[in-house]
Amino acid sequence: MNVAESLADWLRLTLIPGIGGRTQRKLLTAFGLPNAIFSAGRQALSAVAGDEAARLLLDTDNLPAVERALVWSEAPDQHLVCLADPEYPQALLQIPDPPTLLYVRGRLDLLNAAALAMIGSRNPTPQGIQNAQRFAAALAEAGLTITSGLALGIDAAAHRGALTASGNTVAFIGTGIDRIYPATNQQLAMQIAAKGSIISEFPLGTPPVAANFPRRNRLIAGLSLGALIVEATVDSGSLITARLASEQGREVFAIPGSIHSPQSRGCHRLIKQGAKLVETVQDVLDELRWKSAPAKPPSRSDSARDVPGLLHSMGFDPCSVDELANLNGLTAEVVSVMLLHLELDGQVASLPGGRYQRISQA
Repeated sequence: MNVAESLADWLRLTLIPGIGGRTQRKLLTAFGLPNAIFSAGRQALSAVAGDEAARLLLDTDNLPAVERALVWSEAPDQHLVCLADPEYPQALLQIPDPPTLLYVRGRLDLLNAAALAMIGSRNPTPQGIQNAQRFAAALAEAGLTITSGLALGIDAAAHRGALTASGNTVAFIGTGIDRIYPATNQQLAMQIAAKGSIISEFPLGTPPVAANFPRRNRLIAGLSLGALIVEATVDSGSLITARLASEQGREVFAIPGSIHSPQSRGCHRLIKQGAKLVETVQDVLDELRWKSAPAKPPSRSDSARDVPGLLHSMGFDPCSVDELANLNGLTAEVVSVMLLHLELDGQVASLPGGRYQRISQA
């Protein structure tokens, strides 16, 4: 059996309405690969999965949907990854309900890379967005892959932060992979597909159904070593992801905030329940016992981007990212990453309005 025929059988199994993941896994355990399932008789199928499942398996014609998915997978950087595939995320095999088939746009290597989930409010404060971008950039530079859900707010900020650094970011979505929700994140999704990965377990064309997003959240948590919640209200879906991460044996981290901000109360609740309080990137790295990726050898382009040079150009007056970018001939994204390191080292302070000021070391 060639690869296309094998994939066709996996698709045929997963695209039958009414045959969910639990039944799929039960059938795979009993019969082996999908072609063996479809070769089994009605009586054998009924004995494992029940009469209705046997009827659906043998009588459902989903060939058009199977062919659409196969055509989709023939495009560059578009992949179908099944449970039997060596590139299937091994971390997801540890969760109670791993998806039988994944649709992937972008890099396959990130499916088995060490990852950290970063999630939070869809309506964050400006400080929350800033924290998400900076933490994600620094953690990605340290060699971790940032996973999130491509939602508005903290999710999008985390993806953007990772893209400014290594580009190692994975977006799990709650729709078919050929649909982006929300539509305002279309351009961000294109950037993630180019530098990172977008993953869905849902068939092509699946619309944004509310019930699919909690299912998506279990994969964000499952792929990761831990989950960092940046901002969240007490009824935020991010707390569901945090609970799933905890149940799956992953670390849970939370950034505290103002006692007056509703966006901080979910994080404060998590900390009371045992989540690790995070003030710096190093807090996360230490808890994970993570050694940062080795620095790249310096190059001609790197030497023009030295942090001391940026610090010198700041003087001691407040200035913006754009002003520093123009002064140093750098992009705003590169300057943002450099400022993060300076802030973590206590040499720069962030001010309201997206401005920064050098701190005297005297």
